[in-house]
Amino acid sequence: MSSGSRAAHSSERNPEEKLNTVATNTYSPNQRDRSGVGQHLAAENKLWEARDTDPRAREELMERYLPFARSLASRYRGANESFDDLVQVASVGLVNAVNRYEPENGTPFAAFASPTILGELKRYFRDRVWMVRVPRGLQENIRTVESSSNDLGAEFRRPPTVQEIAEHTGMEPSQVDEVLVAKLERTPVSLDQPDDDEGNTPEQRVGAMDPNFDLVEDQDEIREAMSELSSVERRVLRLRFIEDMTQSEIAERIGYSQMHVSRLLKRSLEQLKAKTAH
Repeated sequence: MSSGSRAAHSSERNPEEKLNTVATNTYSPNQRDRSGVGQHLAAENKLWEARDTDPRAREELMERYLPFARSLASRYRGANESFDDLVQVASVGLVNAVNRYEPENGTPFAAFASPTILGELKRYFRDRVWMVRVPRGLQENIRTVESSSNDLGAEFRRPPTVQEIAEHTGMEPSQVDEVLVAKLERTPVSLDQPDDDEGNTPEQRVGAMDPNFDLVEDQDEIREAMSELSSVERRVLRLRFIEDMTQSEIAERIGYSQMHVSRLLKRSLEQLKAKTAH
């Protein structure tokens, strides 16, 4: 057919016929194979076959799916965690998935690897990032709120309100408040770290010396000093200062004169004073 005849034939066809012709020629299975998709899948199958014997095959599989691991790590991206660290953790999960994957089972690798990589990321947050342990559900809500806050902040060009975050995530405002508090408290602050312009620390603001500390020390000193007194002297001191008895009552109780009780008390107190003097 001459060029003129082909042009005339083409002009006689309606637009629908032309679209069908283009679609058939462009998207036929044979054309897709020529575009490299089929070859790519065939090449990947060969990589899985060589995974356990050829380090280069394993490395190529890692390179192919590293962007997938990065995309999963981006779900956990936040202001308090380094994205590079998250990618490293996701890469560890990817390595484990590549090692354990069995192509003959028919499951796509991405579907198999996703739980492994996400599990590695969750374990990282549980063991390394979260210094204060919170329930798993609350951890997931924190990540959801962080992601929503980043998206809304970029859209509004300002920090979003609790109500806006609640509407965006489908949570109740009270849940969002709980998440925001937990987010702030997940990393404890040292009591010795200054937290105002004057250099005051939380310990100075809320803490106080317990007076019982001195009491414990005094008890130890008195106990050690009294061990050198006689049993009668210790009994007289106990009746006087523990049971709050008068000298006359003590004298009647132990069968001594009041004068003798007075001398025992005086002598015992002088010995205790000498032993506990600093």
